[in-house]
Amino acid sequence: MTRRLHDRFIAQLRTSVREEVAEIKAEGNLEAVLSTLDAIVEEGKAREEPAWRPSGVPEKDMRSALAPGLLQQRDTLRRRVQRQEAENRQLAVAVRAGRRQLEALRLQGQARWQAWQPDGPCHVLPHP
Repeated sequence: MTRRLHDRFIAQLRTSVREEVAEIKAEGNLEAVLSTLDAIVEEGKAREEPAWRPSGVPEKDMRSALAPGLLQQRDTLRRRVQRQEAENRQLAVAVRAGRRQLEALRLQGQARWQAWQPDGPCHVLPHP
């Protein structure tokens, strides 16, 4: 008699579980979710490294999650700064050369202006 009760209980339990699973499938598109879960599990099997697990310390977890991206961003910014500094050095050389050229032209213009001046008092006001 105990055996029959046990068998009937197991049968009812199986029926109840099947009905609940069918209800969940109908409500929440469980098949798509389970397919996605299966794909994630298969992808995880192919990994050689262990999956990330939280340490229990939120600050440490945030640092470990953000650090690689921040380090990559820092390296990118450093390369940009180096390129910009190199360009600035080239531009500074060009500006110094332009200033030397302007000074030479100013001196040349001043010398020509003085060459045209008479030895006596100036009758025409110089053009600034």
